[in-house]
Amino acid sequence: MANRTIIELNNKIEQKTITPSQILQECSQEIDRAEDELNAFVTVLPKESLEAAKKSGKRAELGKRLSKLDGIPVGIKDVFCTKGIRTTASSKMLDDFIPIYDATVVKKITDAGAVMIGKNNCDAWAHGASTENSDYGVTKNPWDLSRVPGGSSGGSAAAVAAGECLFSIGSDTGGSIRQPAGFCGVVGLKPTYGRVSRYGLIAMGSSLDCVGPIAMTTEDVALILEVIAGHDEKDATSLNLPVPKYSDKLTKSIKGKKIGWVNEFYETGLNDEIIKALEAVREVYASLGADFIEIKLPHAKYSIPVYYLIQPAEVSSNLGRYDGIKYGHSAAKSENLIDHYFRSRDEGLGAEAKRRIMLGTFVLSAGYYDAYYKKAMQVRTLIKQDFEKAFESVDIILAPVAPTTAFKIGEKVDNPLQMYLADVFTAMVNLSGNPALSLPCAFDKQKLPIGMQLIGKHFEEETVLNFGHQYEKATEKVVWRNNKTVI
Repeated sequence: MANRTIIELNNKIEQKTITPSQILQECSQEIDRAEDELNAFVTVLPKESLEAAKKSGKRAELGKRLSKLDGIPVGIKDVFCTKGIRTTASSKMLDDFIPIYDATVVKKITDAGAVMIGKNNCDAWAHGASTENSDYGVTKNPWDLSRVPGGSSGGSAAAVAAGECLFSIGSDTGGSIRQPAGFCGVVGLKPTYGRVSRYGLIAMGSSLDCVGPIAMTTEDVALILEVIAGHDEKDATSLNLPVPKYSDKLTKSIKGKKIGWVNEFYETGLNDEIIKALEAVREVYASLGADFIEIKLPHAKYSIPVYYLIQPAEVSSNLGRYDGIKYGHSAAKSENLIDHYFRSRDEGLGAEAKRRIMLGTFVLSAGYYDAYYKKAMQVRTLIKQDFEKAFESVDIILAPVAPTTAFKIGEKVDNPLQMYLADVFTAMVNLSGNPALSLPCAFDKQKLPIGMQLIGKHFEEETVLNFGHQYEKATEKVVWRNNKTVI
């Protein structure tokens, strides 16, 4: 099912030239063929997905399809609760956890008729930029099996790129949708904070987490966002705003639109091939009639230290509930209650989770709260204000996704600081709450995808999707259709 889009298959289902069961069979064959090496799924659902595909097929025969996603196989990142289906957050702490309810985004997707084919691998608790922190093994990049797919939604991006599913639902706390999408040559959207419900998402950083889609094209992403966006009374951070018909706004001309260009981004150790690729992107947009304006984001350089103070603080709070008592891993032998807490958490939590808990607990502790956490929150406000000022003069901002293309497995795993720097161009957007789209724009000399990032104003996802779609239509020669993964 590689190199096929939701739009294409939706049309074929409507025309009755293919059935949902046939689509599922092709994706399942890709999983059987590639999964031993790729490791993009923690859990595969052959029986459940076949039953859902058959029901979808019957609806298609009767002309009663639920949506354009009806019958389309989807992977769900394993940080979303799925009723009656194991949900692990890729951590042994939740190895046998079976939720009793669906996350809102899962319910919306399945109510639209999408066929859940499995739960995608990720960094445990979504802590990481490479999927090497998963307790169920690293996912490999389908373009080069010696390299990471990015993270934390690495399994989601790899599965879509390899044709194991047509789209996946991921979470993005500091770039966890956009960076793996960039590494794997697919399209990923981080919506505005509050646009998509977080209810049922196993929380990492509650003020940073966003739920979004990964798919093959911007057009597919727009279609998915129409289904998953919207107010949810179960999520206090979900805003009650109208959901535009995103797919109807993709073809709008961008002539005369203003694109922000930040010179500082290209002075921070960015790979030369990525710089050349983005300069080529600039030429494409200029040919479409868009104008470039140099803008300043003076506090963006503080994004990584700010992010890695705020996020661990929220992690330490969110992981406090896993004590070996209510649910999750429980130590087999302990001397007393306190010892049971210690043993259960020590056995169930990995090194990265422990690192973030300790850092977060430290910055929230008495005597350090004002010096670290409070100061970080103040700088976060300045970063948000920088974006607000920039968007007074531009419609969108063009930026890199990551400093490099996909790096080798094991290359940064023993250097947490280098791993954290993989988020240097993405974390600032989570701090500000803006929407951002990652899509492929070129391939480097090693035939690895290069991603570009389009950052928009709050709740103007239609603008970033419009710019992304216009770029795709103008540059068929560099997108995934002309390249094949090795897996």
